[in-house]
Amino acid sequence: MSRIGKLPIQIAKNININYVDSVLTVQGPNGKLSRQIMPCITLDITDACITVSRNDDLNSTRSAHGLTRTLVNNMVVGVTTGFLTNLEINGVGYRAEVKGKELVLSLGYSHPINFAIPDGITIEVEKMTKLSVKGFDKELVGQTAAKIRSFRGPEPYKGKGIKYADETILRKAGKTGKK
Repeated sequence: MSRIGKLPIQIAKNININYVDSVLTVQGPNGKLSRQIMPCITLDITDACITVSRNDDLNSTRSAHGLTRTLVNNMVVGVTTGFLTNLEINGVGYRAEVKGKELVLSLGYSHPINFAIPDGITIEVEKMTKLSVKGFDKELVGQTAAKIRSFRGPEPYKGKGIKYADETILRKAGKTGKK
């Protein structure tokens, strides 16, 4: 039995859960998420919790057991509290600002980068060098943060670029001068 898959998922009182034809829909104060559940996995929904179980012991079913439980848990947590990813911008002249539904980044290129903010995501900028990506869909929050980071990833010599707030960059020593 999967250690993660057998854990029950606690449901808050202000969440509506609907499970029809292998489609799970979770609706809460932050938004509404839906996901197709594999036919080899069954969900037992009660008033207080959701229990995920598998129908057989095939390798593919066993590997999907813990994954499905984690995905359903992320849906429940997302519609109640949401998710947050923090980014930091390092470099002289590197900055960010939000203009309407666009994030404008100045990252040392000859032109500013305009990034359209997806629906369901809010981006807050503090001090022009710290970004907060917030949303109720964990997958979309992570994908948006990774896309922003990909515009100018951190380089190992001076540490310039966009990095996650909790990320550590392994620094390299530069060239040594002639003696």
